[in-house]
Amino acid sequence: MAKLQLIATSAFGIEAIVNRELHNLGYKETQVENGKITFTANEQGICRTNLWLRSAERVLLKMGEFKATTFEELFQQTKALPWEEWLPVDAEFPVEGKSIKSKLFSVSDCQAIVKKAIVERLKEVYGISWFKETGPKYKIEVALLKDIATLTIDTSGAGLHKRGYRKLAGQAPLKETLACAMISLSYWKADRALIDPFCGTGTIPIEAAMMAMNRAPGLKRSFVAETWPNIKGEYWRQAREEAEDLYERDLKLHIYGSDIDPKALQLARIHCEEAGLTDKVFFQKLPVAEVRSRFEYGHIITNPPYGERLGEEEEIKQLYKELGETLKRLETWSLHMITTDRHPELLIGRRWDKSRKLYNGRLECHFYQFFGPKPPKKPRELDSQDPPALINNELN
Repeated sequence: MAKLQLIATSAFGIEAIVNRELHNLGYKETQVENGKITFTANEQGICRTNLWLRSAERVLLKMGEFKATTFEELFQQTKALPWEEWLPVDAEFPVEGKSIKSKLFSVSDCQAIVKKAIVERLKEVYGISWFKETGPKYKIEVALLKDIATLTIDTSGAGLHKRGYRKLAGQAPLKETLACAMISLSYWKADRALIDPFCGTGTIPIEAAMMAMNRAPGLKRSFVAETWPNIKGEYWRQAREEAEDLYERDLKLHIYGSDIDPKALQLARIHCEEAGLTDKVFFQKLPVAEVRSRFEYGHIITNPPYGERLGEEEEIKQLYKELGETLKRLETWSLHMITTDRHPELLIGRRWDKSRKLYNGRLECHFYQFFGPKPPKKPRELDSQDPPALINNELN
């Protein structure tokens, strides 16, 4: 199998999380830049990364990168790339584009030039003058940044945040990919309790359960590259079998979501059922001021309201104060929250321990973390295989 250059795109601020996910999958040759991580893999890597990446937006196949300051340079260097290695004669290949700080600033012109260059290349290879484009889809992007053109083909199709369980709701306030990044940054573990007191339609609790059970986020959806003849169906089958084998279905979890909006909670329960997690995640109609837990240690991970609309400021302040009171009651717990508020410590009642800039869509936010004490280490259980002297020492 050939070595390929792939790009995992991400929201700004979580590139390191996506990079860690790639390393955990075994892809160590990575290059991290703003909004993207370039890595080396083979055709099977396209299958595995689409199935497993939790915080990435898409997986792109990198066709080429070069300097282009004129349309002629863009045309000739695009035409020189081996498009026929991926695009069959009946391929549908729309071209999208973007340009930032480049001499070639007209995106529509760049798209037209790239499309024409690819067509001219394929004419020579296939010996035909007209392409019907009735076959598999290969969405091509030309991205120009400071006169450097990067040409890619999207392997994902729908964005990776679309897991397949959110069928009835519209746009969620928090993408599944960002929710996973927040959970990763919290270092929550499956043996701890987790509460989201502003759970809305259930994104954070559902994603946490999937992470804890080592369930591949893309297991219940399809990807555009599955329709490509270039990638063997056997590779997709093997990748899905691997994901099924690693799925820890019997894991016991303590994950809870609460909210005061009954319609949102109804959707949360539907999403939970669609995800097959009704016995793993539990939802309750409850104001944040009444949140309690029987567990001594745990994590609150949440996306509280931001107060974007006029007249909401005082209401939001009160909610944050109540969240602070809840944290005081759960004195051995940790709080992790994303918000546009620059000084949440004034309302929470204590200084945050860690802050990180993140983007919720195009909205600049901060992820604040208020750490509780570390739980005591559990004493190691004595093993009958231990040497007698060691067992006596531990008993004494």
